[in-house]
Amino acid sequence: MAETGIQARLTCKVGTFSLDVDLDLPGSGLTALFGHSGCGKTTLLRCMAGLQGARGIVCVNGDEWQSESGTRPVHQRPLAYVFQETSLFPHLSVKRNLMYGYRRIPQSERQISFDQAAEWLGLSHLLNRMPEKLSGGERQRVAIARALLTSPKLLLMDEPLSALDQSSKQEIMPYLEALRDNLAIPMLYVSHSTAEVARLADHIVMMDKGQVIAQGPLQQIMARTDQPFGLEEDAGVILDATLSERDERWHLCRADFAGGHLWLRADENLAIGQRVRVQVLARDISLALSEQADQSIQNILPATINEIATEVSPGTSMVRLLAGPTPFLSRLTSRAVHSLALEPEQHVWMQIKSVAIVD
Repeated sequence: MAETGIQARLTCKVGTFSLDVDLDLPGSGLTALFGHSGCGKTTLLRCMAGLQGARGIVCVNGDEWQSESGTRPVHQRPLAYVFQETSLFPHLSVKRNLMYGYRRIPQSERQISFDQAAEWLGLSHLLNRMPEKLSGGERQRVAIARALLTSPKLLLMDEPLSALDQSSKQEIMPYLEALRDNLAIPMLYVSHSTAEVARLADHIVMMDKGQVIAQGPLQQIMARTDQPFGLEEDAGVILDATLSERDERWHLCRADFAGGHLWLRADENLAIGQRVRVQVLARDISLALSEQADQSIQNILPATINEIATEVSPGTSMVRLLAGPTPFLSRLTSRAVHSLALEPEQHVWMQIKSVAIVD
């Protein structure tokens, strides 16, 4: 079995539903399990945790939890599970809720300190509050911190934002990003929200009817011309970029990525040198055979056509392009593809109408 990464080859049957998956996932970062309700995301999480009986193997960074010859019970699997509902102890303060998980772990085995968890989840000023005095987002942050303080080797999160209102979701997102960037342990995060996945995930697993239909790094999977689940309307790419320049006169900032740069609306909360995720939707990219200088679009990049998928929906084609090593998608009418005689390996100019930092 591999020394690093997560391997899960599992089959199970729950009523009329069957799960049959074969996964090889990174041993760090955040992997999103994505798909419609009922596709098997939560069942897969429960099988990996040992809460649901399944046949097969589960191995986390070289530690075998399940094999054909035997399986560890759930209490012997070094994992933490964050559910939709927080289930905090109502009679305990925030600090005592956190200490409940922390004290269970011998001091020599603690990988995350109390102060680290409190800082990462922004809880230092809430330690003396009772759960009834917390907002929904604050309660979920306490639940996540309590899970981390058990020093797990795998963190499972089952739609942790689904019970929150939009304001609370926006409040908790930066804390989840901080966990993704600071934790050395892998996280599996169940979601059916494209916005959450675009902002948080490093790796993505797309599921449908109990099976994996796509898995890989977020940028590669999002840049596929065949968009599962009818997501053509939201098709686009996520770029890892660095803010390199600010244009104070026009309230713009420049984001550099491997293959070029893009100008986008300035945000005073972002600093030069800061890394950001930038989203560019396929519907916001038009193509030209030559550079068009006398028009309003400011982001114009040279690119090479990599692939054309025709008639992805009636009258619509999806064009995959490369700007250096970075993929983009452009959604065009099939008539436009025909009129311009577009074909793979052709050099064109991308005209990008809208660029947004994912937040």
